[in-house]
Amino acid sequence: MSGLLGARTCSSPGEASDLKFPLGAKLREPLTQARFQQLFGGAEQAQDLLAESRWSGLCRLWRRRACACSGPGAWRLLLARLPPLRWLPQYRWRAWLLGDAVAGVTVGIVHVPQGMAFALLTSVPPVFGLYTSFFPILIYTLLGTGRHLSTGTFAVLSLMTGSAVERLVPEPLGGNLSAIEKEQLDAQRVGAAAALAFGSGALMLGMFALQLGVLSTFLSEPVVKALTSGAALHVLVSQLPSLLGLRLPRQIGCFALFKTLAAVLTALPQSSPAELTISALSLALLVPVKELNVRFRDRLPTPIPGEIVMVLLASVLCFTSSLDTRYNVQIVGLLPGGFPEPLLPNLAELPRILGDSLPIALVAFAVSASLASIYADKYSYAIDSNQELLAHGASNLISSLFSCFPNSATLATTSLLVDAGGNTQLAGLFSCMVVLSVLLWLGPFFYYLPKAVWMVTWVSVVTLSVDLGLAVGVVFSMMTVVCRTQRVQCVALGLAEGTELYRPLQESHKLLQVPGLCILSYPTPLYFGTRGQFRHNLEWHLGLGRGKETPKVDGPPDAVAEPVRVVVLDCSGVAFADAAGAREVVQLASRCQDAGIHLLLAQCNASVLRTLTQAGLLDRVTPEQLFVSVQDAAAHALERLELTGPKTCTVWV
Repeated sequence: MSGLLGARTCSSPGEASDLKFPLGAKLREPLTQARFQQLFGGAEQAQDLLAESRWSGLCRLWRRRACACSGPGAWRLLLARLPPLRWLPQYRWRAWLLGDAVAGVTVGIVHVPQGMAFALLTSVPPVFGLYTSFFPILIYTLLGTGRHLSTGTFAVLSLMTGSAVERLVPEPLGGNLSAIEKEQLDAQRVGAAAALAFGSGALMLGMFALQLGVLSTFLSEPVVKALTSGAALHVLVSQLPSLLGLRLPRQIGCFALFKTLAAVLTALPQSSPAELTISALSLALLVPVKELNVRFRDRLPTPIPGEIVMVLLASVLCFTSSLDTRYNVQIVGLLPGGFPEPLLPNLAELPRILGDSLPIALVAFAVSASLASIYADKYSYAIDSNQELLAHGASNLISSLFSCFPNSATLATTSLLVDAGGNTQLAGLFSCMVVLSVLLWLGPFFYYLPKAVWMVTWVSVVTLSVDLGLAVGVVFSMMTVVCRTQRVQCVALGLAEGTELYRPLQESHKLLQVPGLCILSYPTPLYFGTRGQFRHNLEWHLGLGRGKETPKVDGPPDAVAEPVRVVVLDCSGVAFADAAGAREVVQLASRCQDAGIHLLLAQCNASVLRTLTQAGLLDRVTPEQLFVSVQDAAAHALERLELTGPKTCTVWV
């Protein structure tokens, strides 16, 4: 049925129409897609309506590249790739500098114990956690677009890297290693961790070259939250042996969490009372301080640094009581001063670590892009997901040359940075200064620090390993979107009397209908996954199925069904169509032609129209059957059904 019943013309000035139409209606000729382009589009669009010229597309591409090679184009490229050139000239020194300094120092203080703890989680010596808390932050400050993002060591990546390192460089079965053998084992594991960082960084740079930042849209917030919270429980369980002073081999692979729990319960009688006491006292300090920071967030000028207080107290206690010699408590030991020499990871190991580098790269980008988006929305600025790929890829690849392990944005320090008043990436430089001071001068003070662990909150998914858990989460979230497109139904529309509004017939019994005319809306993308549902819906509405049964009417129960003579397909809800979906539309046009049904298409966007044309639609329909709106298509349909006089349609103003 048409939405243009009010457009009927009168045979004489005195004839009154028995149909209602909106006030202020004007009459015009219905517009086909071609006529609309001739009137309102450019000359080039009118000449090439249905398919973009390949030559003109190539010309535009070359023009864009030529502009990029010009002086202004090179400057725009430099501004895009070095964000400080954009935000530093607009920096509010008086308003932001103090907040960035306080937040940066606070986060830097937290980076010290966190970096060393996560290095142990990665199965490398603690000092390499400090390296990973310095170089990536410095690089991201220069390349990142997230103003409130804090990068460095992250529990999820450390857990994944540690599992891969333990598998690539396993500890000898005997377990009793000499000092030299232990040093050689650590060197091999550091090399494996650095190779993983190099591989994941190279993969992210490859994704940047392919402009795959759009993949961040598939990483929904529930997936990221489930990933991080599930990994938090993995972190907690994996560190139970250290908390209890147990010397247990690390479990890797699926069900590693349950294997670790079983091993801990079995060896529980052999736990060290001294290390258990240190762990309990540390938790007794950390948990209340964390609660105070959360509860009095608005009143405290800066969060209480409970972590650094714990580190200092534990170091003093271990030194004064000689816990390392009297009770065999594991301590950090000597932290080498300065930085390691730049060293290219063993490229021969890349084929072995590629399978581990890919999930690490995806997790790093997933968490970083999600965190950056959350705070960008909160503080009303934009991030560039492709530039984030460049920033994190460069952070991992360059830092791997300095024996760093994989890194990304971190949940805890990012939240701390915001709470402490951070405003821009400049806070990262102050964090680097704190870590640098530890590496250069303060390292000896951490000699007697016991290996206690960084505790994080727990929730949810615990059965599989972290990388498989992420894959399951992403696939499941994408499948929910696919399943929703499968459940969409083709809707028959009718005109709300006296308006220009088209509504589904099932919503009201007062919608106007015209016998023999069917207006259908298909509100979902048309691709290989929905083509079967599309075919079934159209067959049902148009009576094209087996036996060509008369379709059911969506209107009032007592409505009389008539064979469809004209169908208007509203394509405004079809965001895109692939080749399989386009072929289905072509087949529909052919079947309608054989059944004597006149098919009209309305409101096809340029992409869908191009795909339909490439599939051969114009072999089945003419350009005069493509309309810019449902109203125009319905006006044409009414004339074909001989329900109107002159070819007119209503425009509401």
